[in-house]
Amino acid sequence: MKLSGEFVFDGNQNEVWELLRDPDALAKALPGTQSLEKTGENEYTGKMHVRVGPVSGVFAGKLTISDEVPPESYTMQVDGRGAPGFVKGTGSIKLTAQDGGKTLMQYTGDIQVGGRIAGVGQRLIDSVSKSMVRQGLETLNMALKAKHAPPPPTPQAAAEQPPAFTPPSEMEFALGVAKDMLADVLSPENKRTWELIAAALISFALGYLLGKSSRQ
Repeated sequence: MKLSGEFVFDGNQNEVWELLRDPDALAKALPGTQSLEKTGENEYTGKMHVRVGPVSGVFAGKLTISDEVPPESYTMQVDGRGAPGFVKGTGSIKLTAQDGGKTLMQYTGDIQVGGRIAGVGQRLIDSVSKSMVRQGLETLNMALKAKHAPPPPTPQAAAEQPPAFTPPSEMEFALGVAKDMLADVLSPENKRTWELIAAALISFALGYLLGKSSRQ
């Protein structure tokens, strides 16, 4: 499976670079992340709970950064395994400064999956993967904008003011995935297969709710 796209961050290139190398920020960007720790100069290990339709489970894996050119680009390799199967992939990002203090990020990736998770079908995996990338980048951008928010004028205002940035919950994230899948269903090129995708969407929602119930 191949992924590619671009995203504009509301921050300068150095800020975005630091954000993309911050394990705490990355962990908060994707609900379901149980841990993400830096174990070397360019190596991270972590665990993440992933759900794709009726298949879910925890993946443990390693993320390695290479070909780093701060603050412009790097390549990453991901290798994760768990009860649902395995995920292996490579990807690259490139940052370019834009007018108005913004930064354009262009990304590409090539991902392979196997095991039970591969059995849900390529289309569903594609939709969930693209939604995870979109929501993750939007969450990182929200964190970036929160850093630029002006401080409250008084201590009382600070106490009354809600948190500037709250990462999405797993439920909010799952709803975002469902919304993206529905948009894919309704696109003109997919009209002939909308019934198959709709069934997958229902399976995803029911699987998430049943999974939540079994863990409570």
